Amino acid sequence: MDKLQRNERIGVLMKLLTDSPGKNFTLGSFMELIGSAKSTISEDIDIIQDIMNKFDLGIIESIPGASGGVRYIPAISDGMTANIINELRQELSKKERILPGGFLYMLDVIYNPKRIESIGRIFLSQFYKNDVDYVITVETKGIPLAFVTAKYLNVPLVIARHYNKATDGASVNINYVSGSSKKLQTMVLSLKALKKNSKLLFIDDFMKGGGTAKGIIELAKEFECEVTGIGVLIKTVSPSKKLVDNFFSLLTLDYVDEENGIINLRSSK
Repeated sequence: MDKLQRNERIGVLMKLLTDSPGKNFTLGSFMELIGSAKSTISEDIDIIQDIMNKFDLGIIESIPGASGGVRYIPAISDGMTANIINELRQELSKKERILPGGFLYMLDVIYNPKRIESIGRIFLSQFYKNDVDYVITVETKGIPLAFVTAKYLNVPLVIARHYNKATDGASVNINYVSGSSKKLQTMVLSLKALKKNSKLLFIDDFMKGGGTAKGIIELAKEFECEVTGIGVLIKTVSPSKKLVDNFFSLLTLDYVDEENGIINLRSSK
């Protein structure tokens, strides 16, 4: 390979880093690929970080130690976070989203890749310092949110089911009480899904009473694991006392006035 110019090196390095968020790259691996000295690559990475700071594209985090290196964290600023949340609030506050019974239609947002990537970056910015081993969610609507968050954190996604499947193998089943309806529900997770003493991040689309999050915490204990973070897209203002504490939400739903076509939705930040 001919010796690369600085702009070519920066293009290659940025592509590698941004294509694999959360992955640890050693400077040695870059040296072998590009054929430049470690000092030169360090200077290139400093330039990349300056570019990312300028355009709010994320951060390059240095990892110390013999096996250390650098990794790309697609975190975003508070200003961009506020803009994303405001756009979501405006979109989800449209009166045509009101469903019979005062429910809120949001599947088109949850399954929109561009919007989900933006939400995932907010969750990443909030939780990437938690040293998470797995992102966990419950089937089905929370899966896209959890998937993109797991991608950005570079950790596996684990999905708890409401019933057992033969393909899951031996499983752990727990019963939990819904925080809103007070109904008894079941949560199932394969014994092979988690390693002991792992740290989990629970991501979901909606929280009313917090029963599902509480169930995930209890399920984690069965695997000798710990839930170190909880992130939800929307929480309801009522009930004010949830079954879990210390959770992060983007939006708060005060009420849905079905008769007058009003959705009162505000930023939780």
